[in-house]
Amino acid sequence: MISKFSGLVKTVCMLSLLGISQYAAAEEAAAAVTQTINKGDTAWMIVATVLVILMVIPGLALFYGGMVRAKNMLSVLMQVFIIFSMMALLWAIYGYSVAFTEGNAFFGGLSKVFLKGITPESMAATFSKGAYVPEYLYVAFQLTFAAITPALIIGAFAERVKFSAVLAFMLLWFTFAYLPMAHMVWYWAGPDAYTDAQAGEAAAATAGFLFQKGTLDFAGGTVVHINAGIAGLVGCLMIGKRIGFRKESLAPNSVTMTMIGASLLWVGWFGFNVGSNLEANGLAALVFVNTLLASAAATLSWMCAEWLMRGKPSMLGGASGAIAGLVAITPACGWAGPMGAIGLGLFVGAICFWSVTGLKSKLGYDDSLDAFGVHGIGGMFGAVGTAFVANPALGGTGVWDYVSNGVAEFNLGAQIVSQLWGVGTCIVWSGVVSYLAFKVVDVLIGLRVSEDVEREGLDICEHGETAYHI
Repeated sequence: MISKFSGLVKTVCMLSLLGISQYAAAEEAAAAVTQTINKGDTAWMIVATVLVILMVIPGLALFYGGMVRAKNMLSVLMQVFIIFSMMALLWAIYGYSVAFTEGNAFFGGLSKVFLKGITPESMAATFSKGAYVPEYLYVAFQLTFAAITPALIIGAFAERVKFSAVLAFMLLWFTFAYLPMAHMVWYWAGPDAYTDAQAGEAAAATAGFLFQKGTLDFAGGTVVHINAGIAGLVGCLMIGKRIGFRKESLAPNSVTMTMIGASLLWVGWFGFNVGSNLEANGLAALVFVNTLLASAAATLSWMCAEWLMRGKPSMLGGASGAIAGLVAITPACGWAGPMGAIGLGLFVGAICFWSVTGLKSKLGYDDSLDAFGVHGIGGMFGAVGTAFVANPALGGTGVWDYVSNGVAEFNLGAQIVSQLWGVGTCIVWSGVVSYLAFKVVDVLIGLRVSEDVEREGLDICEHGETAYHI
């Protein structure tokens, strides 16, 4: 009897151990499932990446190309096309590693140069705990941001710079301005690292400088727009004005092309902003609505300001207003409510109209295609405005606390200071790097084409072809 009872106990114990083992295995499996890549998110991110490519080629190329004179149109198309290709390679070789691996507060490391160690199974964190996308896809998505940002700069000094000088400058600027700014603003350990307060502090200490300062930049107000706008301003000041500036007609060769380019930019911007959410969820839907409404509001705002001040609303003004609205909502799109997005758009349309007319006229610089006036000024306004529209009291989403897994208490004053840290750091960093890069290129290559080349046009002199055959 005792023997039978002993056998029964052994059997129960074995079954219990088996049950515990199976439960543990189930727990491990569940944990593994939480880190499985979501196919819906992956599919959306592929679409978003393609949309951002559309923004650059052909969107930005046509937007800028239509605004220059016919003799320089192909030079602008060529610069955008080649810059995109060049940045893509630099991003894969070392850019991704410097921007998105752990290093110090300003630069990442070199652990992923040549995309070393990344496989089809590698995962990149999103903004939800346990949610991931393929790292190769994250590499490609961020590549498009790294490619469009330098291309934006050329609008400030179009029609007068050597093609070789443009490429040399972009190499230096990408390395020492874009990559550190991307690291400072966007690098962090990911939400899964914030398990408790102590772990959160340790994770935050490894993040980029401006991330640690609390700067909010959902999709690139500082990294892309202020960064490029300041570089453009420095460039147009150092290179000088176009021959005939304010003395002869420098009218666009095709506002039709500019309108097509602006429309492609608007469509592609949904990939730019909504894709930056990295997930296909309700917040992505909010970002979509914000992006749409801000740009529509800015289009109408610019048109009304121009109509009031100049007597006639222009298509060029409408297209510029749409881009200004997209620029302003970019840093705020994941934190604003729809009414906040409309407010940003209404203000920035009028502000950027003033910057490309009154401010530029008063200071006398030749920002050819208003890269600074739209991207620089619009980016600054949007970055600071993010502090206001993110406020839950004003319809914003607030800022998520990954330790408590809830919306953190919002301090408007502190957030404004954080945003000013981002704006100020970007202005100084991009300004210094841009100045030094232009100086180096000027010494080694020379920045500006000769007067004869500028008068004849960069298309035929630099590239041996023309945009139009009459």
